[in-house]
Amino acid sequence: MTSTRTPARPFGRTLCAMITPFTEAGALDLDGARDLAAHLVAEGCDGLVLNGTTGESPTTTDAEKAELVAAVREAVGDGVPLVAGVGSADTRHTVELALAAQKAGADGVLVVTPYYSRPPQEAVEAHFRQVADASGVPVMLYDIPGRTGTRIEPDTVIRLAEHPRIVAVKDCSYDFLGTQKVLAHTELAYYAGCDEHVLALYATGAAGCVSTVANAVPGPVAAILEAFDAGDTARARELQLRATPLIEAMMAAGLPGTVTAKALLTRLGLPAGPVRAPLLPAGRERADGLLALYEELAAA
Repeated sequence: MTSTRTPARPFGRTLCAMITPFTEAGALDLDGARDLAAHLVAEGCDGLVLNGTTGESPTTTDAEKAELVAAVREAVGDGVPLVAGVGSADTRHTVELALAAQKAGADGVLVVTPYYSRPPQEAVEAHFRQVADASGVPVMLYDIPGRTGTRIEPDTVIRLAEHPRIVAVKDCSYDFLGTQKVLAHTELAYYAGCDEHVLALYATGAAGCVSTVANAVPGPVAAILEAFDAGDTARARELQLRATPLIEAMMAAGLPGTVTAKALLTRLGLPAGPVRAPLLPAGRERADGLLALYEELAAA
């Protein structure tokens, strides 16, 4: 049966995949995290995703992940949805992270496909169901086969949509046909996980976006969706295209989004700090280029 609903927004509309600030010594910077979270909300983000890949989750400990959620909850209060990344290659560990995130104050959990082992679809589905069964908060599936090596196939997503706690998808599949198939047959809230797809997916029926670029430009990202909701589709298109040079520089120019976001935030005087190995910081020339594109977008 085809769905014709207006998408719900269980976690907000403009979500930032927030970086995790570190001190210059490489420790978790909780004061910086509080300040950055408050800034992002004040500038237009109505939800935050913590402990994702942009938040360097592969290199933060379980304790640090819980501490980050608790600190950001304290900073933004109860009115801002917090989604905590809990993905791992181990189902049991993912369940443990989900329970810890809920205890720390998360409103939902982001669960990526188990990576490296490349499980078949039957195992992928069982993984998500087991996590959703154990979790006490809603689940956002994370479909990013370019990172995990395994797609959540559209038919698998449609079956998973039957689970009462599986309510959303962060979509980095680069498969618009498959995405449209799921949107047409489920009530799942889709969030564009690729910044270049924010408007395109929103116009197709998505609930919003989970944006890495919003770390640096939360207002311009939110403005794209605001213009579309106001019926000014020409303005929304203009804003998406205007952001394209910065999106390309941050997300498609050879460095991970975490690296470029931290480089730009540092230039802007906002909490960021270094990246953790195996990542390396952006060089001065790249940081200069990012700042120039930011200033160009800000002045437009």
